[in-house]
Amino acid sequence: MSSPNKKATSGGFSLLELLIAMVITMALMTAAATLLANALRVRSRENQKSDALADVQRALNIMSREIANAGFNLSNNGIVVADSNGSKLRIRANLNRFMVDDPTLTDTQRATAQDGLEDITYFLNEADKTKYLARHDLYGTGSTVLANRIDSMRFYYFDQKVTYTAAPGDDEITNMSAAEVTDKTTAKYIVIAVSVTLDQVGTPGSAGYQPPYSVLLCSDVALRNHDLWSY
Repeated sequence: MSSPNKKATSGGFSLLELLIAMVITMALMTAAATLLANALRVRSRENQKSDALADVQRALNIMSREIANAGFNLSNNGIVVADSNGSKLRIRANLNRFMVDDPTLTDTQRATAQDGLEDITYFLNEADKTKYLARHDLYGTGSTVLANRIDSMRFYYFDQKVTYTAAPGDDEITNMSAAEVTDKTTAKYIVIAVSVTLDQVGTPGSAGYQPPYSVLLCSDVALRNHDLWSY
């Protein structure tokens, strides 16, 4: 007795199933690409933030160290009042006074050392729509850039140590515990406030949009030589 014939069948996806699978795959790939793009934008922004802040911190360290030496071997606090204000600071010191007996120096170099070789000015310079924190060494290296991408810089002059508030987004310190001095020759304490602003990324409402970001970095400097001539 012969067995009945069985109809051969073949496995696989139907056209409709294949289309559905492709649509799901494309949706997942689009979502993954969007998340990756957003992550790259955030990473790029954070890198810019880290670079800008590190740049300013390095500049503040240099400025603080040199400003603290103002007035050394002089009979005043080292601030050149005529060339110093809220946006610019010029200081002098005579760190090289002890070089005057160096036999390798020329007469001109020896005279310059006696008169105070350190004469430095800090200021903001704007070029190509970018503000640079600049340092000008009158008797040394000339003008150099300490930091770029600066939004503002402000010097505050006090005759005592102060406390204050430096809020993110502000470009000046607030709630100072003492008033600034009007006569800078009496200043014993300087606060440097530098504001850094990063531009927005994208447009409001768009994927990956990041608003402008501003931070205020400060450095407190005691003019440690202001009373040396009293001893």
